[in-house]
Amino acid sequence: MKKLIKIGCYGLALLIVLPFWLCFQLGSLMIGRQKAFSGWSQFFSLFPGLPGVYLRWAFYRLVLPRCGLDACIGFGTIFSHSTAAVGRSVYVGAFCCLGDVTLADDVLIGSHVSIANGGGQHGTDRLDIPMREQKGTWPPIAIGRDTWIGDRAVVLADVGEHCVIGAGSVVAKPIPDYAVAVGSPARILRYRNESSPRKTEAVACAE
Repeated sequence: MKKLIKIGCYGLALLIVLPFWLCFQLGSLMIGRQKAFSGWSQFFSLFPGLPGVYLRWAFYRLVLPRCGLDACIGFGTIFSHSTAAVGRSVYVGAFCCLGDVTLADDVLIGSHVSIANGGGQHGTDRLDIPMREQKGTWPPIAIGRDTWIGDRAVVLADVGEHCVIGAGSVVAKPIPDYAVAVGSPARILRYRNESSPRKTEAVACAE
């Protein structure tokens, strides 16, 4: 019965969001898909509670390349790129800011997490023109399956599968599979598929 109710809620959310999706499509024709997407992502981020979770899922299900079943996107969380992808059973906490990122299945993202597309969005070499006018780079970011990223972390590089990234950490370089990494910049303390005398310390730092 619970599963049937949940399926019904998903279906109802899709019906409610459908007119907004049509408005998004119209806006994409008028001002471009990226600008239209940013505004609608901000709009749907403002719906509180469980209804908001279903409405955000429905919108992203219709707009993003992928938004898997049971994905939960928290209140105040926005995506800045319509090319982002969300896997099955992904959880994203409140007030996150996510760029062009692929979240694989079963990823857990804490609250106030920022996932940006690298650290080179603005060029800094020249002094004769503002940094906002200098060419930057925007590499897409991938977060591997069953990875947990703690509250207020900043992620600027890929993170592998089955990883744990400690709260408040800054991921400036790619993190390999199974790693537990903490700090600013994030440093690997151990690997989850190996025994380590620092296991207790690593888990404590990551929570």
